[in-house]
Amino acid sequence: MGHSSIPEAEAVLDKEFPVLDKGFVRLVDYMGSDDRIVQSARVSYGSGTKSFREDKGLINYLLRNEHTSPFEQVVFTFHTKMPIFVARQWVRHRTARVNEISGRYSVMKNEFYVPDPEDIAFQSQDNKQGRSTDEIPSELKERVRTLLEDEQKQVYDNYSALLDENVARELARINLPLSLYTEWYWQMDLKNMFHFLKLRMDAHAQMEIRVYAEEIHRLVSLVCPIAMEAFDNHIRGSVRFSASELDALSLVMNGEENPLTGKDLERFEVKLKDHKQL
Repeated sequence: MGHSSIPEAEAVLDKEFPVLDKGFVRLVDYMGSDDRIVQSARVSYGSGTKSFREDKGLINYLLRNEHTSPFEQVVFTFHTKMPIFVARQWVRHRTARVNEISGRYSVMKNEFYVPDPEDIAFQSQDNKQGRSTDEIPSELKERVRTLLEDEQKQVYDNYSALLDENVARELARINLPLSLYTEWYWQMDLKNMFHFLKLRMDAHAQMEIRVYAEEIHRLVSLVCPIAMEAFDNHIRGSVRFSASELDALSLVMNGEENPLTGKDLERFEVKLKDHKQL
C-alpha cells in the first residue's frame, strides 16, 4: 500500500488555525489513514472485508473491542503554539515525541496569554481544579486582565534588560511566567491520540487546553474520518462503570434502592450526569 494522501487533509496541511488569543495548531504531516488501519488489521485477521461499509465495521469492531495496535500505524505531526501552563499539562502525555523551542538558545517573544473576559471565573466550590459557573462582575474581569497584562509587561521588560546587559539567556529567562507562549513540534500515533483527546476534550479539562484538543480532533478527523467517528462513539461518547456501579444501575432501573453510599454514590451520580450531557 502506497503513501496516504487525503485531499481534505492536504488542503489544510501547514495552515495555522488560531487557538486562544495568540496560539495556533498546524498539521505539519501525517502518515496513514483509515485505509492503513484496515490494511494493518487484515494482516492479523486476514482479508475478506473490502467495501467501505465493511471497512467501517472493522474499524468500529477494533475500537469497540480494544484491539488498538492497528491504530498505531497512523501518525500525526503538529506544530502548536500555546501558553507554557497549557504545555505543562499537554506534555504529561508521554507517548508523544516533542521538540520545544528553548529559551537557552532563542530570545522568547513578547507574547503572553490574557484570557478573554468571558473566560474569567471564580474558583469552583466543588471542584478543586475547576472554575465556577457563577457570574463574576465585569469590573473584576477587567481588573484581572489589567493585573495580568501589567505583570507580564514588567517581567518581560526585566527579561529584555538582562539580555541587553548580555546576561546569559538561560538565566535571563528564569522569571518568565507560565502565561508566556511556547511552541513545539508534537508527534503522536492515533492510538495514543485517542487517549489524549478523551482526557483533554472532556468537560472537566481546563478550557485553555480543551480548545487545542478540539482543533486537533477536527484536523485528525480530516485524515481518519471513520476512525474518529468510531472514537466519538466508543471512547469520547462512552461512560465506563465499575462492577458495583453496574449492579447498582441494574437495581435502580428495576425500581429498587441504590445500594451505593458516600463517595461511591457521588461518583456514580456524576457518571450518570455526564452521560446525559454527552
